[in-house]
Amino acid sequence: MENNTFTVTPMNQTISLTPGEKYEGSITVINPSDSTEDFNYKVTTAPYGVSGSDYEADLVTETSRTQLKEWITIDEPTGTIAPNSKKKITFTISVPEDASGGGQYAAILVGSNNEDETSNGVAIQNVFEMASLVYATVSGDAVHDGEIVNNEVPGFVAVPPVTLSAMIKNSGNVHERATFVIKVTNFFTGEVILPTDENEGVYTEVIMPETERTITRDVGNLPVLGVVRVNQTIYYNGVMSEEEKEVIICPIWFILLVLITLVAIITTIVRIILKHKRRKQVA
Repeated sequence: MENNTFTVTPMNQTISLTPGEKYEGSITVINPSDSTEDFNYKVTTAPYGVSGSDYEADLVTETSRTQLKEWITIDEPTGTIAPNSKKKITFTISVPEDASGGGQYAAILVGSNNEDETSNGVAIQNVFEMASLVYATVSGDAVHDGEIVNNEVPGFVAVPPVTLSAMIKNSGNVHERATFVIKVTNFFTGEVILPTDENEGVYTEVIMPETERTITRDVGNLPVLGVVRVNQTIYYNGVMSEEEKEVIICPIWFILLVLITLVAIITTIVRIILKHKRRKQVA
């Protein structure tokens, strides 16, 4: 079986936990219809965090916010799933009595449990895994604190898409969600380019505790030459930030063409003036 043919749902889940109590959850592993072999799976847990403002996933580093990994018990950590079948795998979270309030994060990892023998007799374990992320909030002293550091819309792009960006800071001890609303209109006619329906132009991003996150979004389906009005509104931690700007979309070749045309016109005018002066001098 190919390493990347199985799928896992949900890709992430958000739960609330109480110290001293248990929580039961589940994930579903799917062996798709185009598979020709049984999928021998193995489920493990790992800490989940992020590295840097671009939020590179970190499934290795253990912190006070990744203790959740130790609280999870997978009820059936290994098994087999036939082609065109799926299996619900349950897990139990046992929250310690002394668990601190705030965010806790873990990854439930699903991978192949097959081993392939190489020619030299060394067993190589399949290393491809898919993760279902668990965002948990433990009741107690949850601190909600953060800010929108910046909200940026460019004023010029040579070619679409237009890339919008923002920096969001979370100074609290629990994850938060930032909501982005994007609207694009034609500067000259006022015609709405985005959204084309109620589900477009709105998205959310998770901001992990004690981190800063850089978020970018490409806006496409724009004219290759023209002016559009772009509005990006961010809602985060009870605060709204709105940035609106007229964005000029102008290809470099068009700019060069205009410059060449201007140079040609100026050169022609100069030649005419010089020719006129020479005629006056002759007369």
